[in-house]
Amino acid sequence: MTTSKPGPLAPFRLTPWFSERVWGRMDLRPWYAETGTTAAVGEAWLTGAQCLVETGELAGRQLGLVAEEFAAELLGPDGGEEFPLLVKLLFPNDKLSVQVHPDDPQAQAMGQPRGKTECWYVLEAEPGATVALGLKAGVTLPMVEAAIADGTLEAQLNHVPVAKGDMIFVDAGTVHAIGPGVVLLETQQTSDTTFRMYDYGRPRELHVAQGLAVTKLTTRAGKVAPQPMDGFTRLIDEQYFTVDRFELAALDEIELLTATAGCLVGLSGTVNVITPDEEVELTAGQAVVLPVSCGQVILEAESDAVLLHCSMPA
Repeated sequence: MTTSKPGPLAPFRLTPWFSERVWGRMDLRPWYAETGTTAAVGEAWLTGAQCLVETGELAGRQLGLVAEEFAAELLGPDGGEEFPLLVKLLFPNDKLSVQVHPDDPQAQAMGQPRGKTECWYVLEAEPGATVALGLKAGVTLPMVEAAIADGTLEAQLNHVPVAKGDMIFVDAGTVHAIGPGVVLLETQQTSDTTFRMYDYGRPRELHVAQGLAVTKLTTRAGKVAPQPMDGFTRLIDEQYFTVDRFELAALDEIELLTATAGCLVGLSGTVNVITPDEEVELTAGQAVVLPVSCGQVILEAESDAVLLHCSMPA
């Protein structure tokens, strides 16, 4: 049952949740010194439902439960009871599986609340790093199925070179894969519905029939050009998310509106997120959730800093 907290809900920082993956890394430095596991970690979930609040009066509670109990304050009157954006850092040390996600109608037909459209912001990229993004022109679904069977699916995919600072849109229905040599910040609809179509012979379950059923032969996936705005850079503005980059010099102070559900993600430096009742420190690899009820926050840079604002579109 949803309850209400008197007055605005203050911004709060979350503890990342580390997901072990066969394709992940043992060492996530400089982003994280410790992960709490000796296994390879592929993903650091910054706004997962299981992430714990680590500041303020809600400290120790899971984000999912906070979203249910304080839905109106956190997400707005029409925002539902689930934080709508799952933001992650990805650390591939090997190729990720070739996979595809359903769109909203397809997911809802399967009994899921929503599909999975996502975007990737490239934080690090070694020379020659690529991502696989969509099918080559002329490739048909029977060709995809045959290529999965004979181990040649990679040859049917578009391989796109990537560099630090690139923003890549991946709409639902796009067959895709991430290669090694990159660190990505992924912003996506809150969903973990993934159909693994090909996995290079690794002994993991495949979902070929489900994947083919939601695959789109042509999509809008691709690199997105940054747009200079007044005091920040708009990296992407799509149906399910907007991502803006702020670059602050030491002692800079700016105001940021919190009109829609969202969070700040630190990429470098230290920034204080300030409201009349709360001050929360944000550093690299961390997320601070911005409740809609705040109205606005002040960002005060302790040092030169870069951060992203990942939010629902206005």
